[in-house]
Amino acid sequence: MFTGIIAAVGTIVERMPLAGGQRITIDTAGLGLDDVALGDSIAVDGCCLTVVERAGGRASFDVSLESIARTAGFDLGRKVNLEKALRLSDRLGGHLVSGHVDGVGTLREFSEVGESWKLVVEAPAGLGRYIAEKGSITVNGISLTVNAVSDGPGVPGERITAFAVNIIPHTLEMTNLGEHRPGARVNLEIDMLARYVERLRA
Repeated sequence: MFTGIIAAVGTIVERMPLAGGQRITIDTAGLGLDDVALGDSIAVDGCCLTVVERAGGRASFDVSLESIARTAGFDLGRKVNLEKALRLSDRLGGHLVSGHVDGVGTLREFSEVGESWKLVVEAPAGLGRYIAEKGSITVNGISLTVNAVSDGPGVPGERITAFAVNIIPHTLEMTNLGEHRPGARVNLEIDMLARYVERLRA
């Protein structure tokens, strides 16, 4: 479990093929690994991964082909948002985040508005029903508040949902969002409560 409050931005420095996936190694920058053991979880751009090796300031993770197919952000040299798993004694500064990516969205707009930035993301088909104005969403592991939601026609039988969030200077500085431009793919996780409400209605 995570909070969506990014602790550091690391860099993917190595990718090694494995049967059924890949092993990625990340320079974890200022994350600090002294309290991280093998088997612990770290969210990498919002995807919960298990530490399989640790040396110095680097940590390695095995990523399955399923995870690679359903996420974005494991390219060599990419900057990635990092967060250690939540402890029961920690403050919940964002919202409850599972680290299970629900889909990959597309960045449609990244514009400066006063001293902040407006980020507009198009969500993949099927996720729109879980995104609500003033609700929570996770973008590349970052806990954000949805400011606006719009629906429009997509391919026959589907509707496209786009949502807007506000990015303050601190968030831009402490995450990898500044690396992205319109057209970039971003990992999305819907609010956990919305997922359970949908299940209870089924």
